[in-house]
Amino acid sequence: MDTGKTRQDQPWWHPDQLAARRPHLMARGQAVAATRGFFALRDFVEVETPCLQISPGMEPHLKWFETRLTDPYGGPDQPLCLHTSPEFAMKKLLAGGMERIWQMARVFRNAERSKTHAPEFTMLEWYRAGAGLEALMLDCEGLVRTCAEAVGVEALTRNGRSCDPFLSWRRLSVAEAFTTYAGIDLLATAPDPLAPDRDRIAAEATRIGVSVSPSDQWDDIVFRVMFDRIEPHLGFDRPVILHSWPLAMAALARPDPEDGRVAQRFEIYALGVELANAFGELTDPVEQRRRFAADQALARSLYGAAPPHDEDFLAALEFGLPNSAGIALGFDRLVMLLTGAERLDQVLWAPVAGR
Repeated sequence: MDTGKTRQDQPWWHPDQLAARRPHLMARGQAVAATRGFFALRDFVEVETPCLQISPGMEPHLKWFETRLTDPYGGPDQPLCLHTSPEFAMKKLLAGGMERIWQMARVFRNAERSKTHAPEFTMLEWYRAGAGLEALMLDCEGLVRTCAEAVGVEALTRNGRSCDPFLSWRRLSVAEAFTTYAGIDLLATAPDPLAPDRDRIAAEATRIGVSVSPSDQWDDIVFRVMFDRIEPHLGFDRPVILHSWPLAMAALARPDPEDGRVAQRFEIYALGVELANAFGELTDPVEQRRRFAADQALARSLYGAAPPHDEDFLAALEFGLPNSAGIALGFDRLVMLLTGAERLDQVLWAPVAGR
């Protein structure tokens, strides 16, 4: 039936719209199957944890969805959040004795929508007890190559450019990236690794022509320099592992025992897109509580509200989280690069409602 509507006016479920996305969606299914096979061969257990949690996650720059759980027996409602990552629940499983776990989780981040962002998306997350970041780096290389082979492509593609995951992946420290692409000695702007100097990074950013607002914190400016001067150079012949993040940006990662200025954290980039974020997991409950308090204080100062923290997660740390490493990979973004899709919604079976 011809309604006279253009392609842009058609709903996402229209046969023409679905037909245009179908090759990407078939490739998505192949990548999902390859992912399950990849982890099965390595003796990982697939787990499923609830989307509804006490705490959505503690990243102060992420906005979360709130809801309330109604007691069917007349008790008080319980405030809950949709998780921004399954991290806390999966680490509790590590504390309970699980050793190699993974899941394909639906996660939720409010106020996110762009060509590479969606308010609901798929996070591929996995953990290895008794392992370090090197094991996760090798996992990532193997997983991306396995998915590429399953889809039948030899390279990741985006906007007419390609990246070969079958080449040896480049390893680059964050400090090296700032020196190479921005001409900034990043660690010199944090003489106290836990209290970096906002004015120093602001002066450096201004010097190279990156705009700075009076309300910007040190990490806001670092991310702006990253976005403007560094990310556009990452992963345009082969994927890049960006490692050794400043300690002030450790999130849930432990300090590097060989260099106390940085944390055991890396991110993976391909074609300028951040694909994954990995930590050598922090196991110290006292330090974790301090970081949660600092994150909440920052969130309140920026947005007037802060996410609740999960006391049960801190109890799991006190009980004993084993030395472990974990990583979260944006699965939709990986499918985008495997298929050459221009936008995230082209690799989703259905978009989130709204504009």
